[in-house]
Amino acid sequence: MLELPIAFEITSLVVLVLILAADLLIAFKRPHVPSFKEATLWVVFYVALALVFAALMLVFAGGEPAGQFLAGWLTEYSLSIDNLFVFVIIMARFNVPRKYQQEALMVGIIIALVLRGIFILIGAQLIESLSWIFYIFGAFLLVTAFRQAFGKEDEGDGENGLVTFLRKRMSIAPDFDGAKVRTVIDGKKVFTPMLIVFIALGSTDLLFALDSIPAIFGITQSPFIVFTANVFALMGLRQLYFLLGGLLDRLIYLKYGIAFILAFIGVKLVFHALHANEVFFINGGHPIEWIPEIDTWTSLAVIILSMAVATIASLIVMRRRGVSVKEELKAAADPESDH
Repeated sequence: MLELPIAFEITSLVVLVLILAADLLIAFKRPHVPSFKEATLWVVFYVALALVFAALMLVFAGGEPAGQFLAGWLTEYSLSIDNLFVFVIIMARFNVPRKYQQEALMVGIIIALVLRGIFILIGAQLIESLSWIFYIFGAFLLVTAFRQAFGKEDEGDGENGLVTFLRKRMSIAPDFDGAKVRTVIDGKKVFTPMLIVFIALGSTDLLFALDSIPAIFGITQSPFIVFTANVFALMGLRQLYFLLGGLLDRLIYLKYGIAFILAFIGVKLVFHALHANEVFFINGGHPIEWIPEIDTWTSLAVIILSMAVATIASLIVMRRRGVSVKEELKAAADPESDH
């Protein structure tokens, strides 16, 4: 496992916490619907921030950790697009006022980061103590890739089990009261639907982590790189939601690009498990040394190429159908405009 300078890790985590806190404060102090320009600038800012972090990692830790971070971040960023599809469904399902969707998304993302942090620690312990877990991770990703490519389009339209459970056991107000999670009705304190939205967003993202965390552990076994890649992928998700919004369902080939990435990393994990094999009924418990190990830079190239091909192919189809990508982006960021 890679050993990164402890000062670099601590400083990075402190800075990331401060950025997240500032982002959370902005979302709650100034509830509004971001314009197309504002959403674009924020997405560019967070992408640039991730690239700066990769450059700093290159300087302080070397090329291999920097490459692993980039590959991990791009993987998580690609998989987070799946989250956006579900976020759109959740916002519509609970009729969240668009003005307060920023707060809902921000809190949901913070909940997801905390839960993912726990999940990453568990995953790191499993990898350290159970080398055969890579077989499980690899098989799981291959199955997930198949479901991603060939599964039903309407999956995820309903509430998840946790939200349904809470609805039955809590007093929930019929309407929102701004971004508040508690309000007073007839002199009685009750929860608002915003609490359910927060939980729905956070818990749904955790379900997506069941795919994304094994995927990134196929690129790096460093918990620090895994966590920071997740943070950078999720930090810009709120702005990406407003930037893309309704455009997502028009990018018809994205799901195949994501499926290919999952399948590739699944194969990589299985190859790694075979190369370092200790399972007694496979090759007598000995490593299969002729199995190739897929390096970080190959992984990075495959991830970039997969998403580029899927996105470009989707845009070509949109153009052939007479759809203006620019107008669709503006309409997604400002659905009440006349675009």
